[in-house]
Amino acid sequence: MKFDLAVEVRERSGKGAARQLRRSGRVPAVLYGQGECLLLTMKPDDLKTILRSHAGTTALISLTVNGAKAKAKRTALLRDYQVDPVTGEVLHADLFEVSMDKPIRVKVPVQLTGGTPAGVKEGGVLHHNLRELSIECLPSALPDAIQVDASQLAIGQGIHVREVPKAEGIRFLDDPDQMVVSVAAPMSEAKLEALLTSGAAEPGKEPEVIGKGKEEAPAEGAEKAAAPAAEAKAGEKKESGKEAPKAEKKEPEKKK
Repeated sequence: MKFDLAVEVRERSGKGAARQLRRSGRVPAVLYGQGECLLLTMKPDDLKTILRSHAGTTALISLTVNGAKAKAKRTALLRDYQVDPVTGEVLHADLFEVSMDKPIRVKVPVQLTGGTPAGVKEGGVLHHNLRELSIECLPSALPDAIQVDASQLAIGQGIHVREVPKAEGIRFLDDPDQMVVSVAAPMSEAKLEALLTSGAAEPGKEPEVIGKGKEEAPAEGAEKAAAPAAEAKAGEKKESGKEAPKAEKKEPEKKK
């Protein structure tokens, strides 16, 4: 998809100048690429039209630059933008200039077609693993989205990057073995219940200690200082352990 926008060159930069532009009903923007950086302003409604389209950041933008000292016609992509989290207004936009005769590398959204997959109708679970694909192509061949027909997928089947139909002039850059979309078998109630209860601790049972830290060895000085004290203590025990002298037994007096 292609859009035509009229933009104007601005001289001032910085936060103060940007706030003043927004109050006047314009959005500050920057055009990068082709060896230069050009400060621009644009209408917020024009930018919102691009963002609301299904093409989004893959849309080619034909710029008519008013006030430019160089060429007035340029082609660009919307590389990035900032939105106010409270009002939803677009605060800033970054554009990247492209040359129509040089390949570009971009990420394009994956669009599933064909309706509900056969495996999902049988109770399977759909997994959309890759929602974007990295591609290389000329700007003129840039698609709005990569369409993948998942309607024939049964439970346990999927579509890899290498199996995605390729349009002429487009080269995929992602790992060919990566899964784009798949249908998994549903999880049984017994397996789900076992999964949920396997990690639950028994009531009244203390958690198991995985490991204990190593006991710290006493410092060398403390060990030497403790040695005499231990010997003294051992001596006290030895003295206290001596038996008291037994009283001499008196022999009974013999009767005369």
